[in-house]
Amino acid sequence: MNQALLSKSRLADFVSYLVSGHKLVAPVALQEGHFKFDGVHCLDEISLKHIPTILPPKKYFMPQRSTLLTYDLSKNQEMEEIVELEQLVLFGVHTCDLAGIQCLNIVFSDHPKDLHYLARNNFITVIGFECSDYCDSFAGCAMLHTHLPKGGYDLFLTELADSYYIHINTQKGEDMVDESSLFEAVTKAADAELDLLRSRKRELFTSEVPIRYQDIPRLFEETFDSDVWSQLGEKCLSCGNCTTVCPTCFCFDILDEPELDLTKGERVRVWDSCQNEAFATVAGGENFRRKRMERQRHRFHRKFKYLMDRYGRLFCTGCGRCSRSCMAGINLKRTISALIEERG
Repeated sequence: MNQALLSKSRLADFVSYLVSGHKLVAPVALQEGHFKFDGVHCLDEISLKHIPTILPPKKYFMPQRSTLLTYDLSKNQEMEEIVELEQLVLFGVHTCDLAGIQCLNIVFSDHPKDLHYLARNNFITVIGFECSDYCDSFAGCAMLHTHLPKGGYDLFLTELADSYYIHINTQKGEDMVDESSLFEAVTKAADAELDLLRSRKRELFTSEVPIRYQDIPRLFEETFDSDVWSQLGEKCLSCGNCTTVCPTCFCFDILDEPELDLTKGERVRVWDSCQNEAFATVAGGENFRRKRMERQRHRFHRKFKYLMDRYGRLFCTGCGRCSRSCMAGINLKRTISALIEERG
């Protein structure tokens, strides 16, 4: 069985089923129209309709800080590897964030594999939820082809008039459907309603920037020396907000943190940012991206050129978080439009 139906009246029961056996994480509302992924206990706490959360669900797959090992120098430099695991269900993940998780899976499955990430990934169940309309003006999901579901989940919910259309994508998802005993077989009417919804969605979600998906890498290749980068450098504050909230940024640093007696300590992994001035500094003090415009240009090329060359997919998901959170007002879609205009 690859599809099922869940009556809207039974969604609360499904959430209760999830809570009964798992830690459940879902979007919850904060003040002033902001949202975050956090632990929930019932349907009433979940915001099904939300703009992208402040931080993406990446924070569960790749925590902002995690311990890799502990060491004890008083015992012949004894080390103990630590793998921090947490069994949880991520509920209500939009397609742009599903695309972000897929990007991380590709990177951390590449050689050399990141076993900490992959182990943590195995303990997380992902339940996606489809957007039927634009989040806000910052969204660029149609340009990046992330507005429709393309895998990366165990279950995926699409809201219909009286029910939720469920796509079952993995064995974990099928087990949840079977064990909960809340789902019904898909009807021809539901199939027709889903087809109509997707058809209307394709008309509504059109490329927000006048460029074809396949032409984006070439645009960045041909505008490496553009004046646009200098303009961004004059505005950028190097705060790192854009990389912190990005669902596909994966750079990290490794630190050894000793206790006060200097005999014990731990090795930790923490998020890092290519927008930090010292990020590209090497031995001898040489900095390959000392200027802010160079760091901004590098960030855009990482999303639209470099990783496309390596993995065959763009590493921007169109979630709009970087534009939404930028204190200097740097807007991703406006930047790409400026490059298109300059390039002609």
